[in-house]
Amino acid sequence: MEKPVTDRPSQAEVEAAVRTLLRWTGDSPDREGLVDTPKRVAKAYREMFSGYDQCPADELGRTFEEVEGYDDMVLVRDITFHSHCEHHMVPIIGKAHVAYLPDGKVVGLSKIARTVDIFAHRLQTQEAMTAQIAGVIQDVLNPRGVAVMLEAEHMCMAMRGIRKQGSTTLTTTFTGTFKDHPEEQARFMMMVRGFPA
Repeated sequence: MEKPVTDRPSQAEVEAAVRTLLRWTGDSPDREGLVDTPKRVAKAYREMFSGYDQCPADELGRTFEEVEGYDDMVLVRDITFHSHCEHHMVPIIGKAHVAYLPDGKVVGLSKIARTVDIFAHRLQTQEAMTAQIAGVIQDVLNPRGVAVMLEAEHMCMAMRGIRKQGSTTLTTTFTGTFKDHPEEQARFMMMVRGFPA
């Protein structure tokens, strides 16, 4: 994973950059509706890209070993997320479905959703985000396998370029037993779609 940037611009520099962008669009950053926009954009970006200040491995660190022998699939599906395309910095809006096959320990379900959020709150490609989620869960929990599917609409396709609204992109990553056994992949897919496995 890339090292975080340590020489972040100051609040004043960020606001000046937003003022420049506003002028570049052809509008005036001094008109009433835009006077506070640089400050608001800086605040919004701090929130939308907060994933750079958080460590997903730390989020997954606390596990539970009293699972009464449970060793079947744990699936958290329909985790909504908002991210931003690293190519155009416009939104990616979607759902994540994350499963793992425990090997003696489980993690709190909210930690899975939080892990998705941490990666989503960074500039992303959907393919990289899918692999990042699977990779950190595999590395930290060391389960028998991890399955991740992301379904998302990319505003870089809907708002610009080809301008196709409503199309979704699906990406998957499988590790361990999910990767080695197609029947486990099929069971994951069926459970994601709401069919009993």
